[in-house]
Amino acid sequence: MTDASDTPAALDGLVVLDLSRILAGPTATQLLGDFGAMVIKIENPKTGGDDTRGWGPNYARDAAGRPTDLSAYFMAANRNKQSVAADLSTAEGREFVRALAARADVVIENYKPGGLEKYGLDHKTLCAAHPGLVYCSVSGFGQTGPNRDQPGYDLMAQGYGGIMSLTGDPDGPPTKVGVGIADVMCGMYATVGILAALRHRDRTGEGQHIDLSLVDAQMAWLINEGTNFLTSGKDPVRHGNAHPNIVPYDAFACADGLVLIAVGNDAQFARFCDALGLADLAGDARFRTNVARIENRGALIPQLARALARLSRDAVLERLRAVKVPAGPIHTVREALSSDQAQARGSVVHVPADDTADGYVRLLANPLKLSRTPVQYRTAPPRFGQDTAAVGARFGLRPPKA
Repeated sequence: MTDASDTPAALDGLVVLDLSRILAGPTATQLLGDFGAMVIKIENPKTGGDDTRGWGPNYARDAAGRPTDLSAYFMAANRNKQSVAADLSTAEGREFVRALAARADVVIENYKPGGLEKYGLDHKTLCAAHPGLVYCSVSGFGQTGPNRDQPGYDLMAQGYGGIMSLTGDPDGPPTKVGVGIADVMCGMYATVGILAALRHRDRTGEGQHIDLSLVDAQMAWLINEGTNFLTSGKDPVRHGNAHPNIVPYDAFACADGLVLIAVGNDAQFARFCDALGLADLAGDARFRTNVARIENRGALIPQLARALARLSRDAVLERLRAVKVPAGPIHTVREALSSDQAQARGSVVHVPADDTADGYVRLLANPLKLSRTPVQYRTAPPRFGQDTAAVGARFGLRPPKA
């Protein structure tokens, strides 16, 4: 399940106390676990653990064919972790988790700001007690600001942070991205911040608090559309599959299906037109440069659409690939994950899971390919509370009663 290496995992020996749930925090801790960190996931026995354990309808099944608490959603972000059942509302549960925090290098949580103060697990308390601790707080709007106490879900972050206004058909309503991308990207930023803080800690012995919000992260990855607004003062508009700064860059209808075409520069445009028998367009002053094509988008696109509609998708792909113009299909999830490219790159991994019907679960692979410290798929996403006793024994602690 992992590439062979004689080098220890990059984060071998790092202990991460994971007080997060849903997607943003778990995405970050799964990445840390993939690179060798020991991730201790604290789950509440009163609720049956992480909320996403119940976010079906798809579940891994046990040997008798019954659904387990391993929902597909939960499994997407919780491999390489150990599940510990601890109720923070009890003195015993709080004491156990605080003892784990004293042994951790990193704590990550996604409670509402101030929500852990009553348990003595907030960043001020723990960072004061353990000066080398890296403590990452993930919330909807951050630890400060007028909206700090508002709950934050991915949908709210996409709406508040502007990405929905850019997504969808130009004549349709604003649309969220099809997956929880605000959560996922926030988790990515959390991982980067934690690694940067650990680098500082390793040099100086000094830990720190990381304050990260879904909305802040989502605004940061508005990327060119954010700077388009900051430069022009004009609100960007929805372009559907088209691009605000590159033409042609869109999905086009062929005789038997859709094809994606992304012409990134003027030389590509000339080759593109020649391949479609439209050489005259490449010489037209209205279309010769990308700036001109943006200004005359309305005149160019219908001509391209008519030419492409007469050809099959495969013919278009063959012609454009032959002249090195970026073009490709629009895959379903099934087509993407079963493609020859996905198989060659190991985009799906089978991770042993003894208590499941197949003896393994199929998961999306980590995309990073490191030559000396490769990703390790050590353990499948855990059943609720399965590691409570083992984690307690490892650190010489008496686990709390379930």
